[in-house]
Amino acid sequence: MSNARPGPLRVVVVDDEQLARAVIREYLADVPDVEIIAECGNGFEAVKAVADLHPDVLLLDVQMPKLDGFEVLELVGSDVAVLFVTAFDQYALRAFEKHAVDYLLKPFSRDRLLDALRHAREQLRRGDKLPAKELAAAAHRSEQHASRILVRDGAKVHVLAADKIEYVQAQDDYVSFRCEGRDYLKEQPLAEVEASLDPARFVRIHRSFVINLDRLARVDLDERENRVAVLTDGRRLPVSRAGFARLNSLLAK
Repeated sequence: MSNARPGPLRVVVVDDEQLARAVIREYLADVPDVEIIAECGNGFEAVKAVADLHPDVLLLDVQMPKLDGFEVLELVGSDVAVLFVTAFDQYALRAFEKHAVDYLLKPFSRDRLLDALRHAREQLRRGDKLPAKELAAAAHRSEQHASRILVRDGAKVHVLAADKIEYVQAQDDYVSFRCEGRDYLKEQPLAEVEASLDPARFVRIHRSFVINLDRLARVDLDERENRVAVLTDGRRLPVSRAGFARLNSLLAK
């Protein structure tokens, strides 16, 4: 099914450098079938703009403070066609090439920008979806473990420090992160979350639970002789046989 809408291509420009945004605005000033509907100076503004304005295309800088381009991509998913704008970054370029994603290497010409937007329009016409999670993972593969988890809540973004997460619970197609007394829901498989976290700190104790070892007080037996992990706040979580083996192995190190 095509996602293309009639009228001009509605574009949001995301770059932390004002001059870079001004160059794109100048390049597109007299292009009749392209309309810049918003400019964003950071990733948080970009996520909000996508949620509020539903643009056709995101011209997205990769290297930005607070949230980088790939973190923005993870949060907006396949809701919008994305054209990356980047200075040379070996991991980013390899990721783009692997997934056949168009990108603009700074500094780029007006003709190169217009060519990329034509490709984006074709992508929208065909209804192609960007492999958001796969691309973000490929670009960040140099990082060993996640130091923070990003959770989108409408136009808001919650940034959870990994070491503050108490446990993660699978809930159908979602996971719930328990962090500093609150629960944050994210559409993601538990196995994917587990793989991103430090295995020296986090352990899967049950098919539905991954816990932070720093939050473990003890392991008890319940009235049916089933093992239960008791956390420092008194919360009790089930421990499977395989989970207990993993827990013992980690605690023995």
